[in-house]
Amino acid sequence: MEPYAEIPPSELKRRFDAGEPTAILDVRETWEHELCAIPGARLIPMDDLPARVAELDPKREVIVHCHHGQRSAAVVEWLRRRGIPAVNLRGGIDAWAAEVDPTLARY
Repeated sequence: MEPYAEIPPSELKRRFDAGEPTAILDVRETWEHELCAIPGARLIPMDDLPARVAELDPKREVIVHCHHGQRSAAVVEWLRRRGIPAVNLRGGIDAWAAEVDPTLARY
């Protein structure tokens, strides 16, 4: 398994539209999640993840996002080293808002 993988917002939307069960992990801070969120995303701030990693299903792919994709890229590498199939949402929630859901607040 390569240490890093990502998908564009359009692929996540395709999965939603196809009704594919999709696990989404938001690693931003609580205040950021309160501003805008992808429906169904689970919030576990990046700094809390080491203590809460057991909450993730190690057999299920998780799509990780942050604001622009840098924090989530680091989290994806960390999760994949632990055997959890994780993929970064390219461009984060900002790209999701710009490309898929313009109703979301951008910050």
